[in-house]
This record gives sequence, C-alpha cells and structure tokens, in this order.
Amino acid sequence: MSGTVADEKRRVGWIGLGSMGLAMALNMQKHLKATVQPNLHYWNRTISKGDKLKDIGGEPCTCAVNVAWKCGVMFISVSDDDTLKSLVNQIASIGGSLKGKIFVDTTTVHPDTTTTVAKQFEQLGAVYIAAPVFGSTPVAQAGQLLVAVAGCAGAVSVIEPYLKGVIARGVIRVGEDPAQALLLKTTSNMLTAGMMFLISEPHTLAEKSGLPSSVLESLIEQNLGTYAHGVSKRLTSGAYLPAKGHAPQSSLELGIKDVQHGVDLAESKGMRLDVGEAYVNAAKEAKEWSTEQGRALDSSSVYGVVRKRAGLTFENEAAQERDGKKRKREDPV
Repeated sequence: MSGTVADEKRRVGWIGLGSMGLAMALNMQKHLKATVQPNLHYWNRTISKGDKLKDIGGEPCTCAVNVAWKCGVMFISVSDDDTLKSLVNQIASIGGSLKGKIFVDTTTVHPDTTTTVAKQFEQLGAVYIAAPVFGSTPVAQAGQLLVAVAGCAGAVSVIEPYLKGVIARGVIRVGEDPAQALLLKTTSNMLTAGMMFLISEPHTLAEKSGLPSSVLESLIEQNLGTYAHGVSKRLTSGAYLPAKGHAPQSSLELGIKDVQHGVDLAESKGMRLDVGEAYVNAAKEAKEWSTEQGRALDSSSVYGVVRKRAGLTFENEAAQERDGKKRKREDPV
C-alpha cells in the first residue's frame, strides 16, 4: 500500500487539452520522460485531442475524477469560469480522497472565481495553486510562457520543478492568495489588449497615408521593444485572421472573455477601463464578422475592425495574398 501512495504522490495529471493545454502537456510529458518519472495522466472532454500526447507516452484517463484519483499533482487548463466550476464539482465527488493533493490551475478566470474554487478545494483537504500563464499558443509550444503562481508556499515549492524550464521561461511568485495571481493576469490582459488596439490604429493610418508597414514596424521594434513588435507582427503577417482551417494563436472569444473580466472588475472598484472597453467593443464587432464569414479569428483581430472603420477591407494585404484574394482581384475579368 505504501508503494501505491508514493507512486500517486509522484504522478502528475493534466486536465484540459485546448491549444494551450495540449502544448503545455506535451512539454510536461517530455520532461517527465527525460527525468524518468511516471508518465503524465490526462483527460479531455474530447479524448482524441490527446493522441499526440499518447504517442509520446501520456496515459489517457476515462474522466477528470480518474485523473484526480490517480495523481498527486494535477494541472488544469480549461476555457472559462463555468467550465472550471463544473470540473471542480465533478472532482469534488471523490471527497476525502483529495486530501493532500495539489491542483495547479492555469485557466484565466475572474479573481472571484479563483477565490471560490480555492475555498472549495480547501474544504476537501486539497491545495489549490493559481498559475495563470502569459503567452500565445506558439509561445506555449516553445515552453517559453511566463507563469504567475499564488497559493500555499510549500505547495508552490513542490510544483516549481514542473514550471520553469518545462512549460515556462520564468515564474512570478505573487503570494499566498490565489486570487492575486488572477488579478495580475487581468492587468496583463489589459496591457496586451490595449496594445493590440493601439498598434492597429497607427498601422491603419500608415496604410491610408502611404507609409510602408515595414518602416513603421521597424520603429515599433526598435523603440517599443520585443513584445510590441510581436503584437505588430500578428497584424502585419495576417495572423490576426488565420487561414481557413487554421487555429488562432489566441482565440477571439477568449480575448473577449478575459478583457471583460477586467472591465467588470474595474466597475466593481468604481472605475472604468476606457481602453479595455474600446477593445471589447471592437472585438465584438470582429466576432460578428467572424460569424458572417465562418472564419475563426485571433484575439488581435480588432485590427480588422479598425481597418473597416477606416474604410479599408478587414483583410490586409498579407492575408489577401495568403488566401489568394489579391491575385484574383488583379486578374482581368
């Protein structure tokens, strides 16, 4: 029996395999295999999304409860607040067997949701660590995310070997209150969303005025830094409007959800986030375009809306060339 308990404490589980979750889980399994640790146990509502994980040794489980039953440390990566709450209710059904288990939640949710979930796990004897991540899917695939962690210091020390150098390039310790990590993530979302909207405007003005986008992008890179340059590239490369059948780096729907959390939180504190509201309004316009066109959009697709408001097409030249539209328009009728 003691051997079984020891194996359980060493075993790592993963729940949720969206684009971000799968990228992180793959890096986790590679790390576990390289360090001769038990294989990653995983579950996702559509279990076939874990086939790549299974191919490198990951072990699928029949349900989320099964992961929690078998593992001592569980990572959670789901889409939104309601999904997280539903998942926690499912896991809670195993009751006392949660004692001593550590749940590490990478999901971006409202800080109030984090507080509620943390209390629920605490009542069940488990430890809850909030660990929201900063970065898009390509960054996750490269294992170069930034992670903010908050919760019991002892439990954070236990999970740190699974963070830096595995799924992340760095870890920010925020304290022992899990909600603080989500507050930090919310402020980060404001910065990113604001930058997407802000950089969309000068790029649109440059196009209407005849200034090459490459020249403006060079200024952004040299004067505003790597992060702003990365946002600019998502616009100019056409990544804001993924090719048909391709997934976005970060979905528009999650962008709306994440920034709306910040807007709502600010309202509860007696202030407005003008830039945040501007992003949400533009993002909702982008969502309407997405529905009409049947195209998945990136969270940076507010660029397309800024372009349309200025009298340009939603698709910039790079997106048109990629999708063959520019060539067709230039062909003689």
